[in-house]
Amino acid sequence: MARGNGAYYAHHPFGQDFTTAPEISQVFGEILGAWAKVVWQMLGEPEDIIFAEAGPGRGLLMADALRVWPAPHVHFIETSPQLMAEQAKRVPRATWHTSLSSIPSGPLILVANEFLDALPVRQFVRRTAGWCERYVENGAYIEIPSDYSLPDDPIGSTRELNEAAIQFCKELAARDAIGLFIDYGPAESAPGESVQAIRNGAYSNVLLHFGETDITAHVDFGAIKEAVHTQGPVKQNYFLTALGLYQRNDFLAQLHPERSLELRLSVQRLTAPEAMGSLFKVMAVCPSHLPPLPGFS
Repeated sequence: MARGNGAYYAHHPFGQDFTTAPEISQVFGEILGAWAKVVWQMLGEPEDIIFAEAGPGRGLLMADALRVWPAPHVHFIETSPQLMAEQAKRVPRATWHTSLSSIPSGPLILVANEFLDALPVRQFVRRTAGWCERYVENGAYIEIPSDYSLPDDPIGSTRELNEAAIQFCKELAARDAIGLFIDYGPAESAPGESVQAIRNGAYSNVLLHFGETDITAHVDFGAIKEAVHTQGPVKQNYFLTALGLYQRNDFLAQLHPERSLELRLSVQRLTAPEAMGSLFKVMAVCPSHLPPLPGFS
């Protein structure tokens, strides 16, 4: 079952069915901007550095990040004309691409928040006779026997394979770039079915309303670790607090005391284990010769 979100994101306002971290707090993007600046300094401050974002939504994350580090060259990977227009309002100097391959060569730092989870997955189900791959045909699931090599899980188990996410990370690693991925999913590979659809702010049947629902799946960080060199994953709350999330938030609260409660609640949402703090992980794809990057030591 290979499902993607191209049709959905091309026609639906970002944030209509879900809320991402940059929408919750400006500190999130500022922290990532500070992270990217330190990494750039670790690289020797190359003048031709490219600061890119994959799946930049409405451009909030990058706009907040550039407040901390006004990188000279900003690039977006985006396929939706509607979202490009939104991004241009906030980051008018960006250059847009539909894939990683068209970003110019040279030193590259890329950030991607809730990008990998929106890429299409393949889904396999263990039956008595072996593994079957699940497809969608005429609005219903069908299963076809598969010889794809998978673990010997119990009958009835489900495995998901995100080849698109792994390929993206491989392409990033092949150019010795540094990529920071923030997404939700387990730190290690495991059986389970995670494909879900959100429509009008509520869970929806994956098989209904094609092109009108936000379809995502948990990111298999373990599979990415096996494919490329990484640092992490670590839990989002660990990463953000290690980089000074609370200190920056307290500073803003002092500047804007009328927003102190709002700011405190937004940070709690990003870090609380029962909210986004534990489910979301942070992983860096990077060359193996680099020392520990900020947030991963």
